[in-house]
Amino acid sequence: MGLLILWVFLLLLGLALLVKGADWFVDGAAGIAQKCKIPALIVGLTVVAFGTSAPELAVSVASAIGKSTEIAVGNVVGSNIANILLILGISALIHEIPVQRDSLKLDFPVLILSGGLLVGLGVWGRALEWWDGLILVLLFVGYITVLVLKAKKQIKAEPALEKSVPAQPAVEPKAEKPKSKLRLWYEGMCEKTWFLICLTLLGLGMVAGGGTLFVEGAKYIAHYFHVPERIIALTVVAVGTSLPELVTSVVAAAKGETDIAIGNVIGSNIFNVLLIAGVSSLVFPLSFTLEANLIDALVALGAAVLLFFFALLPQRKLGKFAGIVLLGCFLGYYVYLFQL
Repeated sequence: MGLLILWVFLLLLGLALLVKGADWFVDGAAGIAQKCKIPALIVGLTVVAFGTSAPELAVSVASAIGKSTEIAVGNVVGSNIANILLILGISALIHEIPVQRDSLKLDFPVLILSGGLLVGLGVWGRALEWWDGLILVLLFVGYITVLVLKAKKQIKAEPALEKSVPAQPAVEPKAEKPKSKLRLWYEGMCEKTWFLICLTLLGLGMVAGGGTLFVEGAKYIAHYFHVPERIIALTVVAVGTSLPELVTSVVAAAKGETDIAIGNVIGSNIFNVLLIAGVSSLVFPLSFTLEANLIDALVALGAAVLLFFFALLPQRKLGKFAGIVLLGCFLGYYVYLFQL
């Protein structure tokens, strides 16, 4: 019982680190993007997504090394399901999330392609072997290369765009509540590049460390109550490792950084399949059973297609209706899991 209490404490400590770490991470990443004139969407698809995917990478690779392939596969698939249905569902309820046209041309197709590849490669050989992992990692490198080239092109085009846009009339600022000295100091420091870099790295460390603490604590508690390993992977581990994405996206949505909110989720899901599943299967073959993994992978693919459908609607945004539908699908999937 004493050990159980200790792990509950570590779980709560991990959650606290996640919340504050994600807050600082979003501030740092958004600040650096503004100073470097990098679009916030690109930051969400790369730096933020990679940072918040660190727990999934650590858990899946460690699971592959320990030959716990159900946890490795379930973590990737379950995280992708939670990222879209749970995280974007909650974020859309908090703040309307617009979808950029560029995402429809590149990011969404890659998201669906990666989900389809996971299903296809898994069914083809009943496992993800090292050559499957190599295919996924190479696609990941190609995707990142395209993103970097795209960002450079946007940076070069920005000066010409600024000249063509007429100056906007000044808008009367709204009255704000007096800020504390600590808040004023923090905002002043956020003007300095070195502080933003430190803030981003510190937030990343807190997110990764907090996520690891939370997952390990949740795993111990779940094992203590004799929950099957596959259910642990798809629920406790998946949602636990998705907490960085959850907190980061919700905080970003609340702050109006909607590009980071949706870019973080799309980027993380692409990272999960192409990088995390790819690297994990390079370490050790990941078994893929048609009785269990196929259904879960199809649900993850279906969630991506549903998100793409909402993005293709004329208004090109995720509103409260989309949020309710996504959350309803998430609850329905979990009801199915716990009826097994």
